[in-house]
Amino acid sequence: MDDWLSTENVIAVGTALLGVVATLVTLWIERRVPRRKRIGYRVQMDTPIGSDEGAGRANVRFGVFNEGQMTDATLVLLRVENDGSQSIAGDDYTGRELHGLTAEFSDRAIRGIAVTQPGESGHLMEHFAPALGMVHHESTLRIPRVPLNPGEHFKLLVLLTGGHVGDGITITGGIRDGKVRPNRSTTPDDTPPLLSRPAKLLAGLLTLSVIALSTLIVVGGNRPPMGCAQGELTVVGSTAFKRVAEELADKYEKDCPGSDITVDAHGSAPGINELAEAGAKADASPALVAFSDGPKPSGHPQLRENRVAVSSFAMVLNDRVPLKNLSLTDLRRLYRGEARTWRDLDPKLPALPVVLVSRNANSGTRAVFQRRILRGFEVAWSSADCRTKDNPKVSVVRCEVDGTEEVLDYVADIPGAIGYSELRSTSVPKGLHRLSLDGAAPTIEGLADSPYPFREIEHAYTYGQPPADSLVSSFLNYTLRGSGQDVIRTHGHVPCASPEGLRACGDGPAIDP
Repeated sequence: MDDWLSTENVIAVGTALLGVVATLVTLWIERRVPRRKRIGYRVQMDTPIGSDEGAGRANVRFGVFNEGQMTDATLVLLRVENDGSQSIAGDDYTGRELHGLTAEFSDRAIRGIAVTQPGESGHLMEHFAPALGMVHHESTLRIPRVPLNPGEHFKLLVLLTGGHVGDGITITGGIRDGKVRPNRSTTPDDTPPLLSRPAKLLAGLLTLSVIALSTLIVVGGNRPPMGCAQGELTVVGSTAFKRVAEELADKYEKDCPGSDITVDAHGSAPGINELAEAGAKADASPALVAFSDGPKPSGHPQLRENRVAVSSFAMVLNDRVPLKNLSLTDLRRLYRGEARTWRDLDPKLPALPVVLVSRNANSGTRAVFQRRILRGFEVAWSSADCRTKDNPKVSVVRCEVDGTEEVLDYVADIPGAIGYSELRSTSVPKGLHRLSLDGAAPTIEGLADSPYPFREIEHAYTYGQPPADSLVSSFLNYTLRGSGQDVIRTHGHVPCASPEGLRACGDGPAIDP
């Protein structure tokens, strides 16, 4: 518990919680607080052009600005804009009068008005007409119901007399589901800030948290990742899954210093038996994991199942037999010994003797082949070297070997040989090729919907429930949900925890050939 409550872990969890809370608050605001229509206004200029006697100084004036009626005159530039997120139409103004907005210039009288707008908003000028409500009287200016898209604006240059620079200026009016309010910008023609103060504060806090977490990780050196465990572990079982197990062990040891994992794969059945015996002897969960091609046999209620991946298998045939597809019916005939040569199966095929290269009785791959494909058992073995019959009375040569590599080597070397192995993402050895079954090619793509029958779920078994802080639990978690999924994919299997593996691993493949 103390190791978990490290500074970086606390910051990591705090940052995650802050992000979750911020997201929930944002969603709540989006759902509960309606987006308001807004008209914003601001004074961009308020300057004297008259004598400015109230300020105790005189301006330098020429031409029309030097006329007597310009005494105490001021120029005000007002910017009116849609600074909300929704468009404002003419009927969004709620006042009963013809105009939409009212501008008030305290203690000053309006002498003249000029309307300006950016070039892209020239269409707005047609709205500024007396017939549409554009009138002024003394200190009051009526502004028409001008439709504005988000970001659009217009400006009013107003000539005023009386009063002083800085006297109050307000714009009022009613907007359906919105409001009119003053806004501000850093420079006269800038738009309002994109982010509000709360948004800036939240972004700053998140940034600081991430920087602090990154700094602690870098300064803290190469600490083992969370979930690592130390000690010794032995992995037994499936030879078809041996290469995956070896790479998983190597990567785990590199990621988690202090761990020592040995892979000793001699077949699914021996691995299951070894795990059961070790657990019964220790009367506890030993540091042992057994991989099995398919479910464990009955009689081992103490063994706990973990579904790891979907593995595809393939029939492999020597290249001297030019056959690419084999029906399940003909495949079963071969393994019942009903065809002595390939020509007995098809007159177009060469008269090479059929040689069945099989796995021994401890093999999980053989169990999958018999369960999923043959729906029965293979004929008795008749050859020790896979080339000559030890019993001349049997119809075909059938031998048994210990591992997948031996199957591939024998099939590639012996004309007329056929065997089975797991499907790999890498290329098969020279001298042999894979067979489609009933027209379905061996594949790892789209397994959940593929009709290809020769596949099975790879299981990892433990004796009972291992302790949560044990190397067994950590290694399984690494394999099932962590970086181990990439290793599994690399070797041509589909992780059960991946989106594409969830359906395929649910109840195993449905096979009804």
